[in-house]
Amino acid sequence: MNSLNLLAHLWLLAEGAEVPGKPVNPLDGMLLPLAATAVAFYFLLIMPERRKQAEQKKQLNLLKKNDRVVTLGGIIGTITNISPGSDDVTLRIDENNNTRVRVLRSAITRVLAASSDGDSSDSK
Repeated sequence: MNSLNLLAHLWLLAEGAEVPGKPVNPLDGMLLPLAATAVAFYFLLIMPERRKQAEQKKQLNLLKKNDRVVTLGGIIGTITNISPGSDDVTLRIDENNNTRVRVLRSAITRVLAASSDGDSSDSK
């Protein structure tokens, strides 16, 4: 019976089981899944968000006069005044009354299209 116990103990050692009297490290079996989760988190969440932010910043730096844009609030307007170093932009939001509004450059979410001054559909 004693040799059977010794054989079972050696078998458990070969399988990587705990050795009585040896402290158990809780990270031994969790380190690889934890690292894989961190890598997946980076590639699925962080990297696409950084790419999106870089694209948005590039788009905001390329804004110019007469670009039609949409703001965060859903306002559609045409840029009438923009300075390269400023944080705000002046938009014309009503062609008939020449209504203008100043918005932050960061509030612009997308550029629709550049419109030319001779593009009015009011000509009869």
